[in-house]
Amino acid sequence: MLHSGSLPVGRAMFYIATAAVAWGTGGAVAAVLHSTSGLDPLTVSFWRFLCGTVALAVARSLLRPSLTGRSKSGLWRLTVTGAGMAVYQAAYFASVNVAGVAVATMVTLGSGPVLVALGARLWMAERLGRRRILVIVVALTGLAMLVFGGGSTVRSSLPGVGLALLSAVGYAGTTLLSQVIGAEEGGDDPVGNALIGFATGSVCLLPFALALGLLPERGAPVTVGALLVYLGLFPSALAYGLFFTGLRAVPATTASIITLVEPLAATAIAVLLLGEHLTVPTLLGGAVLLATVVALAASRRESGPYRSGNPAEPPQEH
Repeated sequence: MLHSGSLPVGRAMFYIATAAVAWGTGGAVAAVLHSTSGLDPLTVSFWRFLCGTVALAVARSLLRPSLTGRSKSGLWRLTVTGAGMAVYQAAYFASVNVAGVAVATMVTLGSGPVLVALGARLWMAERLGRRRILVIVVALTGLAMLVFGGGSTVRSSLPGVGLALLSAVGYAGTTLLSQVIGAEEGGDDPVGNALIGFATGSVCLLPFALALGLLPERGAPVTVGALLVYLGLFPSALAYGLFFTGLRAVPATTASIITLVEPLAATAIAVLLLGEHLTVPTLLGGAVLLATVVALAASRRESGPYRSGNPAEPPQEH
């Protein structure tokens, strides 16, 4: 496995962007599963985590037979990361049911980078700088245009907004903890880190899946099984493995902005495969969102990865 010092920043950003694209496919697959099989979204999330756990366990056994070498604090952080992943999934789907897709997506993905930036500033001493703040604002503007540009009716709901904020907190905490783990505990073992997180997430979601029903009510078993396996392999095991690897060389704030390509990928899938039509504001929002990612990739003025007791000092931005 690569060590954090040997992973180029450009490649790490590519890994994170690839993970975001894979996550973008997960929403469409989960929606198909829900409509064709009758599985509750929380149950779909459980099977996704469980399949991802199995896939990561197989990959981990081939790469390194043992999960030793982590301190108790490192294992505790990985366990909390897995719980945060479960909270992120569960709270987001609950918000969709209460407030609608537009409000849930905008609040969760829109507030996530802000929470990560604030957390990185307070916890990791990452210096934001005027340029990074501007990029965050532009990215959130593009995301707002992408989400609300479709002309759908936004059903405002305070409980739904609260659940979406809880989802964003779970995402932000997972991102920040993952970067700390990559720098301090098992930083050369992103697959093992993801395995522990997915196993924890599976345990957290199991009670909900049992209460809502584990098995599909309808649909061809082979098709349902294939879709669940896809969710476990690509938007889960592969995506999170790449994401955790990229966090070893990319600051948490930057990673949170790169992952905004997830809704862009989901929109492209909806147009190309589901036949949905885009409005002009939606197209402009996607262009703005993509432009911010390109601007980040072109910039080399990135702060270094977190070091315990000695946070890297990024160059002063003007």
